[in-house]
Amino acid sequence: MKDITQLDPVALRTLAVAVRLGTFEAAARELHVTPSAVSQRIKALETRIGRVLLHRVKPLEPTEAGLVLVRLATQTELLEREAVAELVEEPDVGGTTYASLPIAVNADALYGWFVDALAEVQSRHRVVFEVVREDHTRTAERLRRGEVVAAITGEPKPVPGCRVVRLGRLRYAAVATRDFHGTHFADGVGSGALGEAPIVAFDRSDSLQHDFIRRVTRRHLAPPVTYVPSVREFDRAIRVGMGWGLLPESDVVDELDRGELVELVSGRRPEVPLFWQHWRLGSALVDDLTDAVVGAARGWMSG
Repeated sequence: MKDITQLDPVALRTLAVAVRLGTFEAAARELHVTPSAVSQRIKALETRIGRVLLHRVKPLEPTEAGLVLVRLATQTELLEREAVAELVEEPDVGGTTYASLPIAVNADALYGWFVDALAEVQSRHRVVFEVVREDHTRTAERLRRGEVVAAITGEPKPVPGCRVVRLGRLRYAAVATRDFHGTHFADGVGSGALGEAPIVAFDRSDSLQHDFIRRVTRRHLAPPVTYVPSVREFDRAIRVGMGWGLLPESDVVDELDRGELVELVSGRRPEVPLFWQHWRLGSALVDDLTDAVVGAARGWMSG
C-alpha cells in the first residue's frame, strides 16, 4: 500500500485555496506565488497520493479524494490558528493570531438569533467568522466540500466526519394581507387559486412555498413568483401585498390575532427541523460555539 503519511502542509493549503477560489491564477495571487507553482504543488500532491485531486475546469472541481484533503487542510489550519490564538497574549495588528471559522447558515437563523451566538463566543475567544448564507437544504453540501467547519442544516444524517446536534423545529405560517387574500382567495384556497396567486420566495433555493402548495393540493403547481433575497425585504414584500408567503410563526402571531394578516389555511403551519453539524475536531472553540448555538436556538424554536 502506498505510504501517504507526512503530507506537505504547503501543498495541502495550496489545494484548499485553489478549490475555494476556483482557479490557479486566483490561488497564486492569494499565496503570492506563480500559477505554475500552484499547479506544481498540486501535481506533486497528486503524485504523492496516487490519485487525481482536481478536475481542471473553471471553476476547479475537487474529486472525492480532493475533498478529503481540502477538509484536512481546512481543519489543520483552524487548529493551528486556535492554538496560536491561545498562546499569544496580545493580538498583532494584522490579526493573524485570530482563529477564523467559516460557517454556513440559513437566512432565518442568521437574521433571527445566530449572530447572538457568534457574539457570545467572540467575547471569550480570539476568533472571527466567515458566515455563508445558504438555504438549509444546501448547507450540508458546504460541509461535504470542506468549505465550512459547521452548518445549520435540515439534514439529520451526519456528513462524514461530523457530529449532529438537533436544534429544534422552526414553525412557519402561510400568510397574506387581508386585501391580497380577498382578491385571490375569496372563493377558497384551492388548486385554482394557489396556481394563480403570486407568491414571494427568498431565492430559487427556497422551496417552502411550493412545498406548502403540494401539501395542500397534492399537486405540483407553478404560480408566479417574486424573488426577494433579503429577510427584511422578503417580509416587507408579503406585508405590502406583493404575494403570499411563509413567515416564521413568531413573527406574525400578533398580526394574525389583530387581523392585519390572514392565514391561508387556518392552523396549517409547517415545521422545519434544523440541526447543527460540525466537524469532529477536538476543538474547544468549536465545542464552545456549539453550546452557544444550541442555547441561542432554544429560545426561538420548539423542541
